[in-house]
Amino acid sequence: MADDRLIVALDVHTMMDVKILVDKLGDSVSYYKVGMELFYSIGERVVVYLKQQNKKVFLDLKLCDIPNTVAGGLTSLMNLGADMMNIHAFGGLAMMKKAAESVRKAAEKANKKPPKLIAVTVLTSISEEEWKEMGHNTSVEEQVIIFAKLAKKAGLDGVVASPKEAAAIRSAVGEDFLIVTPGVRPKGASVDDQNRIATPAGALKNGATHLVVGRPVRAAEDPKLAAEEIIKEMSEVK
Repeated sequence: MADDRLIVALDVHTMMDVKILVDKLGDSVSYYKVGMELFYSIGERVVVYLKQQNKKVFLDLKLCDIPNTVAGGLTSLMNLGADMMNIHAFGGLAMMKKAAESVRKAAEKANKKPPKLIAVTVLTSISEEEWKEMGHNTSVEEQVIIFAKLAKKAGLDGVVASPKEAAAIRSAVGEDFLIVTPGVRPKGASVDDQNRIATPAGALKNGATHLVVGRPVRAAEDPKLAAEEIIKEMSEVK
């Protein structure tokens, strides 16, 4: 049985690859992430296809630009019917606020339910050492909390953050806030290029509301079984 808290990342290149994986996973997965690699390769038809299969879609394009440009981009993308979209918190409070206002206004005008809008905090591939090398005086966790508070102030629905920071975010912003966590690896899975990671159960216990999982499902010998094992582990946390 699918669990909407699990979002499987479709980090593939072609529509055929999408259809093969979605078919293999069947009713075990109800939510998919469409990122830059796939969207820039085949465009909006992947979102249309997933919605036709009655799947939820997280459109992960991480928009970051001046407020009007991001707002315009999001209102255009909203027409595709994605259930969740994101922007970069690095764009600042004014950009995030404009984005939230524009999406909700456009949804109201179109008589549609607005998609959840969340902000990327600090990429999970960035280590504490690399963060310091980039010239930051705050720690990664401190900056993530700053971004989370700004996102909530701007009227966004949540953030994308490492599962390692989920508990601190939950403590800082309260319960009514989405925390979408990549960098989730089932027990025994390869770490790959992620640095700040946790197991599915660990991420949920820390306060995450949604888990984004890619390679551990996509590259598994039996993707459906891999997804079901993750869901089983998630079921330990209500």
